[in-house]
Amino acid sequence: MIRIFHDVSQACSRLTTERYSTSFSSAIRLLNSEIRTPIYNIYGFVRFADEIVDTFHEHDKASLLSEFKAETYASIERGISLNPILHSFQLTVNRYNIDHELIEAFFRSMEFDLEKRDYDRAGYETYIYGSAEVVGLMCLYVFCDGDAGEYEKLKPYARSLGAAFQKVNFLRDLRADYQDLERVYFPGVDFRAFTDDKKREIEEDIERDFRHAYEGIVRLPLKARFGVYLAYKYYLSLFRKIRSIRPDRIMEERIRIPNYAKAWVATKALIRTQLNML
Repeated sequence: MIRIFHDVSQACSRLTTERYSTSFSSAIRLLNSEIRTPIYNIYGFVRFADEIVDTFHEHDKASLLSEFKAETYASIERGISLNPILHSFQLTVNRYNIDHELIEAFFRSMEFDLEKRDYDRAGYETYIYGSAEVVGLMCLYVFCDGDAGEYEKLKPYARSLGAAFQKVNFLRDLRADYQDLERVYFPGVDFRAFTDDKKREIEEDIERDFRHAYEGIVRLPLKARFGVYLAYKYYLSLFRKIRSIRPDRIMEERIRIPNYAKAWVATKALIRTQLNML
């Protein structure tokens, strides 16, 4: 039965999410049950593409990404793929009529990671749109479930949330990106002399994204609001920890939020939601 194949494929995307990101998987579990699986399907897809460009160093990454891209579009057109991650993704794309431009922009940013080592302002904004903002927009298609008017109203806020998450990731992964992958995403920054002023400038930009994103979170459909709010609070707590430390320490280690702190964040988020304090 094809239903079994659908279920097995989507279970692969769920497992991928759970193994790669405890924070996102925790947040997804707090979405309404009817939309959890499609969000797992989106995350599994973007996670696999990201792995190609970030970790498959002993293989021809350009060829693998090109093949993955071609297989993605073929699976969407055919409505099936023997790759379970792509099969689950195409189920979501076709079910919610996700704009293919978002997928194309995502692959464009992944292709940047194969060659680009630094960015000007325009390239930085293009990369963030394709690598993060479009992921939020894909999820928004699921949250709005065909309500085009609601999607358009919430679109700017979803983009801000994706941008905030990605920029926090850039700060968190600064050492690995710069030293291991030789990438510098922030334009005009010399990480050999990363100053307090430059760090503060980046943080003020991220804070603006978080503030704008929150305005949209409180307007999300109820079935999505708490899960998205929790992801927002996880990243906001990570951002606040990064903001409190010196620039040189960011270059020495990957900043993390321990599990007990994540549990406390989740508890406070639940209380605020139950008291209607968002």
